[in-house]
Amino acid sequence: MNTLTLSVTGMSCMGCVNSVKNLVGALPGIASVEIDLASGRVEVKHDPAQTNAAAIRSAIEDGGYGVAG
Repeated sequence: MNTLTLSVTGMSCMGCVNSVKNLVGALPGIASVEIDLASGRVEVKHDPAQTNAAAIRSAIEDGGYGVAG
């Protein structure tokens, strides 16, 4: 498992947190998604054989959020 840490912008409530979790969690190979709303930090554990950082970023951006890291 790899761990990817991103800074996500545009999250303002727990609904946003759940939305990002669902967007990322729908990708293949995702083991866990941990989000700190206050800092915008998103930590994703994933199987690099099934998904990659670009796909994770795209899923978040396609949901209307920004990714800065």
